[in-house]
Amino acid sequence: MSSYKDKIDKTLLPKHIAIIMDGNGRWAKKQGKDRSYGHQYGVESVRKITESAAKLGIEYLTLYTFSTENWNRPAQEVQALMSLLAYALEKETDVLKQNNVRLRIIGDLSQMPDDVTAALNRSVEVTAGCSGLTLVLALSYSSRWEIVNAVRQIVKDVQNDVLSVDTIDVEKFETYLNTKDFPDPDLLIRTGGEVRISNFLLWQSAYSELYFTDEYWPEFREDSLCKAIYEYQQRERRFGKISEQL
Repeated sequence: MSSYKDKIDKTLLPKHIAIIMDGNGRWAKKQGKDRSYGHQYGVESVRKITESAAKLGIEYLTLYTFSTENWNRPAQEVQALMSLLAYALEKETDVLKQNNVRLRIIGDLSQMPDDVTAALNRSVEVTAGCSGLTLVLALSYSSRWEIVNAVRQIVKDVQNDVLSVDTIDVEKFETYLNTKDFPDPDLLIRTGGEVRISNFLLWQSAYSELYFTDEYWPEFREDSLCKAIYEYQQRERRFGKISEQL
């Protein structure tokens, strides 16, 4: 039986894949475990999917790791998630460097615990010279926060005569976003069976192909990723044009 990896066209890969990693808690509940058990197994999926994306030749992989809304979860779960994140960063940073993976972060890091911020900064610094896959973790991130933050910065620059209102266009606005250094995602995947994008990369995903799967994140592996890529490759991306113009 052939795998989806055998079916995909390696010459038509998406440059940037973004993933909403959903379903850790529900997967754990099905196993009769608490939610933290699911988050621990979710880290394994992060490792496997990062490795797979790098081997395939994907240039950018953005993972929705922790949203601004996630701070409203029970304090015990938030604390467990932060501890797991710090531990995973300490354990995986050298592996990322060995695999030539560069780590970048987007989001409001002012809310993160000091130990997690320190671990993040170390990982970013250690992998800064890597030239393979760029792994972007969205932490304490929401798209509405990002857009409002960009507007605030633009207003300040206009008030300080750094920026002229007449020069503000789509391209200029994008330079104020957290994602200014990355291309927009070609493919946005959500696991866990929910069919929404939950305040994730709203500006950047304007023309992304959306792919939803019932698989919970701890179940999502290389062939799952390749299936999403295969489905992406079957679609016609017109960006407002008609088929005959492509």
